[in-house]
Amino acid sequence: MFFVTGAKSAGGKFRDVDLLDKKTVTALKAGEDRAILLGLAMVIVSIMMYFVLGITILRSYADSVWTEESVCIVVNSTIMADVNCSYSCGSDCWRGSKYPCLQVYVSVNTTGRLSRLSHNEESWDSNFECFYVPKCQKDTAAMHHMIVNISERLKPHQQVPCYYDPSDQQESALLTRLYDHSAVFYSLFWPSCMLTGGIAIIFMVKLTQYLSIMCEQVVKIKR
Repeated sequence: MFFVTGAKSAGGKFRDVDLLDKKTVTALKAGEDRAILLGLAMVIVSIMMYFVLGITILRSYADSVWTEESVCIVVNSTIMADVNCSYSCGSDCWRGSKYPCLQVYVSVNTTGRLSRLSHNEESWDSNFECFYVPKCQKDTAAMHHMIVNISERLKPHQQVPCYYDPSDQQESALLTRLYDHSAVFYSLFWPSCMLTGGIAIIFMVKLTQYLSIMCEQVVKIKR
């Protein structure tokens, strides 16, 4: 009687152990699947970020011809005639305004040539004759005040950092670049970290699965 009861008790314990092992394996399998999905999501998001950066920051950086940095000496800073611009006053509504055109000429120390200075690539694209192109608005006095302040800061004989075209195809110089080396580095840093992390997660999960299979095979051989 005791042996029969003991055998039933032992059998129940074995079944409990088997059920516990199956639950553990199921939980581990679900955790591994979630980890792989997380890794794949990180890889996909990082690739999308690379694509967006490639058509924005990297393209602008690669297309820019102002690649060499130098020191420029301000030769002349003059406010010229007003330039017409338009601003939005609502849906399908545009009104005209004016801003003063500030022309700044500098001497590039590296080349010694006289160049017209622009604030950045956007200002040069909008109006290469003017140093800075403000956002068009109704208040012309505010835009005029802004240009006057910039003109006072760029006094003759003042030295400012600038960028120029080493191939001499572009005569203008830039005070700043929209995207320089540091901007490109920091823009690519986080997508690269995310891509590396996603690949590392997938690799660790696959390595764990491989080691688990190898352990099971070793146990079967020993039996």
